[in-house]
Amino acid sequence: MTDETPLAPFPDPFLDQAADRLAALPAVHAVTLGGSRAQRTHTPDSDWDLALYYRGGFDPADLRAVGWEGEVSEIGGWGGGVFNGGAWLTIDGRHVDVHYRDLDVVDHELAEARQGRFHWEPLLFHLAGIPSYLLVAELAINQVLRGALPRPAYPEALRAAAPPFWRDRAALTLAYAKGSYVRHGQATEVAGALATAAMQTAHAVLAARGEWVTNEKRLLRRAGLRDLDTITTGLRPEPETLARSIAEAEEMFAAAH
Repeated sequence: MTDETPLAPFPDPFLDQAADRLAALPAVHAVTLGGSRAQRTHTPDSDWDLALYYRGGFDPADLRAVGWEGEVSEIGGWGGGVFNGGAWLTIDGRHVDVHYRDLDVVDHELAEARQGRFHWEPLLFHLAGIPSYLLVAELAINQVLRGALPRPAYPEALRAAAPPFWRDRAALTLAYAKGSYVRHGQATEVAGALATAAMQTAHAVLAARGEWVTNEKRLLRRAGLRDLDTITTGLRPEPETLARSIAEAEEMFAAAH
């Protein structure tokens, strides 16, 4: 059931108590710690990312009834899809994000990923959106605080299928920018296209390596694409400059592995 060994859990009374309260909610089978704190890359002011894994009819009203200060969404309140809602809370003076994870959906996406299958979804604050295998990445990376969950290795079938998917999206993003924005000197739109294509390329690079991705915060650095900053800072509302910038980005993306 477990392919990788998780880091030792935090010896933190706050985390212990929060996990106990979440695990006691009806329909909840497991609670995990995610984000930078699970990977020990956090700073002192980093939020705490917790996920509750439920089976069946989880009711957010049960989470509200705990009495923690903050906002609790309904199921699907964050746009639906695999990232289907959660809460922004303050617990003992700490900022805590709680994510809902439907175990039926998690089981499905794990089985799909092992066959190299996934789908793309938009998600607020994510330039490139997210792949449905984000749920599998969380299983592999997050620390299980309560209950039991599988800890999958990166499927070889996914390593083969995901990179061309993301590379194609990046190519189409830049092709559209060249055809629609460059000749009009639309620097803002070209900047957006470059940023989006960079994130898409970074997903391709990390997937080819078999490295999990759960958000975009450090994605460009991990993929070796942080130098895109030197291209975007040189943008000007001039067709020739914009065309050259896209060409430079395409060269950078093609070399990224």
